[in-house]
Amino acid sequence: MAKNRKQILLKSRPPGEPSPDNFELVETEVPAPGDGEVLVRGIYMSLDPYMRGRMREGKSYVPPTELGTPMPAGVVGEVIESKSERFAPGEIVEGLLGWQTHGVLPAKDLRKVDASLAPISTALGVLGMPGMTAYFGLLDVGLPKAGETVVVSAASGAVGGLVGQIAKIKGCRAVGIAGGPEKCAFVKDELGFDAAVDYKAETDLKAALKAACPDGIDVYFDNVGGTILDTVLTQINFRARIAICGMISEYNLEKPDLAPRPTRALLVNRARMEGLIVFDWAKRYPEGMKAMAGWIKDGTIKFKEDIRDVGLEGAVEAFLGLLKGDNFGKLVVKIGEEI
Repeated sequence: MAKNRKQILLKSRPPGEPSPDNFELVETEVPAPGDGEVLVRGIYMSLDPYMRGRMREGKSYVPPTELGTPMPAGVVGEVIESKSERFAPGEIVEGLLGWQTHGVLPAKDLRKVDASLAPISTALGVLGMPGMTAYFGLLDVGLPKAGETVVVSAASGAVGGLVGQIAKIKGCRAVGIAGGPEKCAFVKDELGFDAAVDYKAETDLKAALKAACPDGIDVYFDNVGGTILDTVLTQINFRARIAICGMISEYNLEKPDLAPRPTRALLVNRARMEGLIVFDWAKRYPEGMKAMAGWIKDGTIKFKEDIRDVGLEGAVEAFLGLLKGDNFGKLVVKIGEEI
C-alpha cells in the first residue's frame, strides 16, 4: 500500500516538561489486517493527562510507551477492512489505536459506536473512558451519600465535570475547583455545581475552600494532586473518602516535591484514600454506559468537548497545552473526516 499513514512516535523521554522534540511525525504504509483483525481509519483522537505517565520509564499500571512507537490514545474511526465477522467496512468503532491516522487492532479490542446516541466523538469522552472513570470512580471509590459534600478538582474537565453532576444526581452538594473565571462560571451555571473555587485567583485557597464547604468535605475526587490535594486534606470530615484519579500538577516535576503533606488528617479522621484505574471496571462498562446514556438523553448530564480540527500534525501542540490546562472540556483532535 502507499505510504499515506501518518504516525507520531515517542522519540525521547522528557526529564521534566515535554517538548515537541520528544516526538516525531513519520509516514508509513497503511497496514493490512490479519485473521481476526480490523483496519481502522481514525476520525477523532483523544488526548488525556495519563499519556504523560506513559512517556516515563518506571513501574506503573501498564508498561511505558516504547521509544520509536506511536503514543497511546483512544480513537474513534471507520472500519476500512475487516477480517472479523464482528465488524464490517463502514462501521464506526472505538479502540486504543494510538497517535496515528490508520491502524490495525484485534476485533476483540474494538467496540461499535452507536451514532444515534450522541456525536461519535463522545465515545472518547462522556460515553468513553472519562465517563466511566467519573461514574465508577465516584460511585465505587468515593461512595457518596445524599447530603454529603463532594469536592472535585479540574472540575471543568472531561472527568471532573461529570463527577460533580453525578454527585448532584445522588443528592450531594457538589463543589468544583477550576482555573479561571470562565471555567468556574461554566461549572456553576452550566453544570449545576453548588459552588466553584478558582484556584488561580485565590490568594488563600484554604479559606476559599472552607467558605465553599462550610460543613467540611466528605468525598474528594482528585485529578491534580500537589498543593490542592494538600489543602483539601486539611478540611476532610470523619470517615472521608478520597479518590485519586490523576496528579497532573506533579507529572512534569524533575524532582519529587518534598513539601510537608497533611496526611495526618487521614489518621485523625480515619479517612480512606484510594487510587483508581478505570480499566479495573472494564467488565462493568455496559452498566456505566447505560446510565450515562440515559442521563444524557434526559438532559440530566451535560458535557463539553474541546475539539481541535488540526489533524494529527497538531496533536503534539494540543497535548502540551493540555498539560498546562489550556483545554476547556474533553480534549479531542480531529484527525480524519467523518463519513
